[in-house]
Amino acid sequence: MRFVIQRVKNAACTVDQQVTGSIGKGVCVLIGISADDDRTVADRMVKKLLGMRIFEDSQGKTNLSLADVDGGLLLISQFTLYASCRKGNRPSFTDAGDPVLADELCQYIVASCRAAVTDVQTGIFGAHMEIALTNDGPFTVILDSKELGFS
Repeated sequence: MRFVIQRVKNAACTVDQQVTGSIGKGVCVLIGISADDDRTVADRMVKKLLGMRIFEDSQGKTNLSLADVDGGLLLISQFTLYASCRKGNRPSFTDAGDPVLADELCQYIVASCRAAVTDVQTGIFGAHMEIALTNDGPFTVILDSKELGFS
C-alpha cells in the first residue's frame, strides 16, 4: 500500500464537473493498493497517517498532527501509484491490486479515517478525477507499507 500525503491549504476533487470532496487546511492523500494488501496493512497505514506530525506548531516546528490542527482529509484512490516503468516507456500496472479488492480496501480506509477525523472527503473510485490543491510548503511525504515493514 502506498500513500502520497500532501499537506494542503485546500484541496478538491471534481468528477464530471461535480465536486465530490473539498477541504480547507489539512491533508490530501493519494492511495495506491497492491495485490498483497489487506485490512491489517490498511490499519497500520491509517494509524501512521493520522499520527504523522506534519503541521507546524507556534515555533514553526512540525510537531502537530491532523487532529491537533482540526484539519480535513481528502482521500483519493490512485492505482497508478503502482506503475512500473522498468521496461519501455509505457507504464505497466500489473502490481496494482485487483479493482474489487482495491475498492473494498479504499472504502475500509475511508471508514477508518471517518472514525477518527471530523472532515473526511473523497473522490470516486475508478472515476476520472480532477484534483486541485494548494500544497502547503510544499510538504509531501510518501508512505510505502513494504518500506515500513507492514507487509
